[in-house]
Amino acid sequence: MQVNNKTALVTGASSGIGKAIFDELIKNGWTVYGTSRRIEKGSVENVDGGKMIHLDITDLQSIDNAISIINKNEGKLDALINNAGNGIAGAVEDTSYIEMLSQFQTNFFGTMQISNSSLDMLRKTRGIIVNISSVAGVLSIPFQGMYSASKSAMESASEALRMELKEDGIRVCIIEPGDTKTEFTANRLMVEKARTSRYAKKMNASIKKMEKDEQNGTSPKVAAKLVYRMINRKNPPVRCAVGFSYRVLVFLKRLLPDKLVLWLLGKMYA
Repeated sequence: MQVNNKTALVTGASSGIGKAIFDELIKNGWTVYGTSRRIEKGSVENVDGGKMIHLDITDLQSIDNAISIINKNEGKLDALINNAGNGIAGAVEDTSYIEMLSQFQTNFFGTMQISNSSLDMLRKTRGIIVNISSVAGVLSIPFQGMYSASKSAMESASEALRMELKEDGIRVCIIEPGDTKTEFTANRLMVEKARTSRYAKKMNASIKKMEKDEQNGTSPKVAAKLVYRMINRKNPPVRCAVGFSYRVLVFLKRLLPDKLVLWLLGKMYA
């Protein structure tokens, strides 16, 4: 294992893409703090060569506590990788206000808040923020509308953040995984009205197709290696999809008429 003096914080690091990023950075000699809601509050646990701390991304006090631990122990931060997130499936019509708010609290508001809270440490190192989005943040998917919306909002704010932080030397990069074989599939939430929805038949078929694609998808290690390449670049791209096929899809989205893109996605998932 290599050794260097760089420090990273990876949110949602207990499984999936977050754990793969956690492991990849440790392998390359970084001091890595991962977060999980299952860790005891205030403690620092040694896990697989890295450190795990408690974080509930929807709790402002929890965010402050996590940042305080790293600031006290390290005094700086070279990379923040915002990976924590979840997915709520269901028709937009069936999604309650509370369910919409919950999706945005995790995938958008929490990500933006921990980014803001990390800036003083990142300024010391002219570090980088990597926000893990999704191809679904670029290509809206039926029955995943709130998930797509939350990732799209995060991407838009990330672009603004990149411009605002340029003079501080802080880089901001968006990573867009496609179908990836992780626990995300099993942990996907359903809206409360799913069982009685007028869309139930189409929705269930669509989600079944998504789940099959995800479980036959790429390894989270592919995303982790891409993240590692981006944090070492002096001027990383604004966004980068994970895998050649997904980069092609995102590129075609820019070229093809919107009606055609929606028709194709409808054929795939609706």
